[in-house]
Amino acid sequence: MFHSQWTNKNSMRKHIVAGNWKMNGTLEATQKLASEVVNMYNDEVKDGTEVVMIPPYIGIQEVQRLAKGSGVKVGAQNCHQEESGAYTGEVSAGILASWSLDYVIIGHSERREYFGENNALLAQKVDQSLRHNLAPIYCCGETLEEREGNKHFEVIEKQVSEGLFHLNADQIQKTVIAYEPVWAIGTGKTASAEQAQEIHAFIRSLLAKRFTETVAAEISILYGGSVKPGNAKELFSMEDIDGGLIGGAALQSRDFIDIAKSF
Repeated sequence: MFHSQWTNKNSMRKHIVAGNWKMNGTLEATQKLASEVVNMYNDEVKDGTEVVMIPPYIGIQEVQRLAKGSGVKVGAQNCHQEESGAYTGEVSAGILASWSLDYVIIGHSERREYFGENNALLAQKVDQSLRHNLAPIYCCGETLEEREGNKHFEVIEKQVSEGLFHLNADQIQKTVIAYEPVWAIGTGKTASAEQAQEIHAFIRSLLAKRFTETVAAEISILYGGSVKPGNAKELFSMEDIDGGLIGGAALQSRDFIDIAKSF
């Protein structure tokens, strides 16, 4: 069992609740959801929690327009590893940055599984994000088979070290990490708060070894995997869980904002 030795909830770590809309959202649905989130955020979220909407690429401009001046941040779900070029259908970090985005998800388990993205490729995407002042939300997590085979620590260490440990201390402090047990994404299953905390503390211990304990204590680590209003408070009360990367519940404005109010 890994216990945090260097952190507390009174630290300067940012609380972040980021909603990954995945491949959902017609123009009408995008306008409705973004408007509701912004209005609820302005009325109800008073504790400094950072709320992020991450729509499909084509919805970014509209979400940015609706979020302008509200404090709600906007991100993208992916970026290409190259600066520019003949990559039909792809979007570069530079293009995303030109839209004044704040975050980009790198290495979501769906990208790893369905599009064959490996840690070396994701390290390039992290570099591109940081080069353009986008904060990467770097995802890591084990499958059910890997957890049942007691390989989850090994898998997490490999993903984190190969994707992030080429960075310097300044760069890693601009990065957010999201732990998403693959077996809990969209399945209705959730890691227990204790299971999630154990992995979050393990990730922070890896960061402390590679960088310093001070640096490790400042990096926000989010939990992703069927977070709902009913379990968010218990998850977010854990020492090393600094928020959530929310999937299905992010498509319901009431649920999403209730999760953001769970600290």
